[in-house]
Amino acid sequence: MQVLLINPPIYDFTAYDYWLRPYGMLRVAGRIQHACSLTFFNFLLSRQRDAWGRGRFHEQVIPKPAAFGDIPRFFRRFGRPRDEFRDLLRQRRFDVALIQTTMTYWYPGVQEVIEDLRELAPRAKIVLGGIYASLCPDHALSLGAHLVVEKDNLKPLWNLLGTPRSAPPYRDVSMGTVAAMKLTEGCPFRCTYCSVPLLQPQFATRPVEECLQEARRLAASGVQNVAFYDDSLLFRPEQVLVPFLEGVIREHLPLSFHTPNALNVRFLTPELASLMVQAGFRSFFLGFESVFPEWLRKTGDKSSAEEFAAAVAALRQAGAESAVAYVIIGHPDAGEEAIESSMRFAHEHGARVYLSEFAPIPGTIDGQRCGAWADMNEPLAHNKTAFTIRRMGADRLNRFKSLCRTLNSSLSANR
Repeated sequence: MQVLLINPPIYDFTAYDYWLRPYGMLRVAGRIQHACSLTFFNFLLSRQRDAWGRGRFHEQVIPKPAAFGDIPRFFRRFGRPRDEFRDLLRQRRFDVALIQTTMTYWYPGVQEVIEDLRELAPRAKIVLGGIYASLCPDHALSLGAHLVVEKDNLKPLWNLLGTPRSAPPYRDVSMGTVAAMKLTEGCPFRCTYCSVPLLQPQFATRPVEECLQEARRLAASGVQNVAFYDDSLLFRPEQVLVPFLEGVIREHLPLSFHTPNALNVRFLTPELASLMVQAGFRSFFLGFESVFPEWLRKTGDKSSAEEFAAAVAALRQAGAESAVAYVIIGHPDAGEEAIESSMRFAHEHGARVYLSEFAPIPGTIDGQRCGAWADMNEPLAHNKTAFTIRRMGADRLNRFKSLCRTLNSSLSANR
């Protein structure tokens, strides 16, 4: 069976390759590669990558959808040219096309791919999986897919492709020196703005040796930078993270690790920070969100400002190169005073600030409260840039972005 794996282009105001890899689809592909012939077309090949494997995508300015007519930003298509994909479909025959989906509001890229498959590969069965497919299954099905895989219900997919085997994720040479990885699944917390409890309600750890085998294969294949996609990497670290790190150190695996998914600062002890740095962790992205305890308690009680300060101090003592604090902006309950106070608090404790624009997610507690600013039945309305501008106004948002640049520049100058 000829199976085409597709990581679709992005239609958005902004996009950048912070170690973006279609990890869920690659894990599925690994389990069927014994029985299928796989071809991977990755629209999201970044160019001019930095030392950590990050870079810009090919992009072009395109007309904004009518839904964004009030947003004073350029709209773009990010990814390889459409004609390259169409040329592949003209040259090859495929039985099944698996499409990875992520942000709900990125569905126009998925729609583009389906249109080309319908036209140039009409016999191929089209399968969607991932976040958008799970959170908006009816909308996803309306794009023209034959099968929408929701959450981790893979039985319909195995019925189509055959019996799976236990195997490492599929890897294609086009992905270069960057890979993604997970040691755990799910998250024990129930933050009101997060989709993880909807997608993976139970927290679970993977076998340590299985994770080490995956890391060994990545290192042997030339991978240099590995991004952890775990939603709660530091929870119960003794079960998998600590023995995994000890194995990486013991075997001298030449890998640099990164944490684009926010780390829970409550669990970042000095001992764990030291072990992570020794094992090769280069970037630490911390889930700070806000300095206001009332807001933190209301949205999930995941951490506190004091725990954040202690975590940054532990990282600094361990010799970490980079600590970045995610600060939420645009949340319905986050006032301007809280945002600025949070930014300055993170800066004062030595962390760079990253403004995380709030995106309302269907099915979440906070998403259900956002009807005043967004039509939650239209995934484009979930767009973080559009929502935050409508919630705050472009001028206010630009003021906070300017403050963010100033704080981060002064932090760099003092080092």
